[in-house]
Amino acid sequence: MMKVAVIGAGVMGSGIALCSIQAGYPTVLFDVHPAALEKGYAYIQAQLDVAVSKGKTTAEKAATALSLLSTTPDRNTLVADFIIEAVLEQLPIKRELFGFLETINTPDTIFATNTSSIPITQIAAALQHPQRVVGVHFFNPAHIMKLVEVIKGVATAPEIAQKAFDWSQSLGKTTVYAADAPGFIVNRVARHYYVESLKALEENTAPLESIDRLLESSGFKMGPFKLMDLIGVDTNFSVTSSMFQQFHYDAKFRPSRIQQQKVEAGHHGKKTKQGFYKYE
Repeated sequence: MMKVAVIGAGVMGSGIALCSIQAGYPTVLFDVHPAALEKGYAYIQAQLDVAVSKGKTTAEKAATALSLLSTTPDRNTLVADFIIEAVLEQLPIKRELFGFLETINTPDTIFATNTSSIPITQIAAALQHPQRVVGVHFFNPAHIMKLVEVIKGVATAPEIAQKAFDWSQSLGKTTVYAADAPGFIVNRVARHYYVESLKALEENTAPLESIDRLLESSGFKMGPFKLMDLIGVDTNFSVTSSMFQQFHYDAKFRPSRIQQQKVEAGHHGKKTKQGFYKYE
């Protein structure tokens, strides 16, 4: 059975790890912060308990899945067949991470990135074996959202992309190939859900609570401000900033000053107990 390593124990990384163990893969969850690992493990355990209570799985299956999960704060132990990162949306961090992992893993290890907007080609370019880097983009919350985008960089080997595609499908996901273009498919289309809502807030068109209620009443599962709080205001701002740059500063992708202030204030959403809303 293929061994999986998930790097980053935030909501996204924990959700990916949950998907992996539920599909029967031995999975190690890594984070440099032990407190984040504890929180991630507790999140996974809680989500399994919810699944049992709702009749979506049995207590026995949940226990079996949890037994496949391990955690570590030591990246020197991250040797696996399939490694996927869900760390900060910053190119230097991702490049350094994969550069290190390349030195301790075999040439057959697949390196997957859950990046929302950074080109796969840019991430892979700094590695000795760029052909084994592929984008595998989940959506939040990863264990619930069905769609996964698989993105091939210029150097990605076809067989690597196919293995990543097959792994995603084995998790029960609806998997699609996307071009290595800014924002791929979903973030390019969905970016304006956030950007236009923030513009409406900047222009005092309506309070953010009203914007959320209006869009939810129109059929969206979550309003844009609630969703940014769930994803992480900082993460969302980073993705928008990245896409703004990659589209050569096209005004329609301009990041919001309101969102930038939230990030600078440390109001990053649910994970910090305050974003556009406050959380107890």
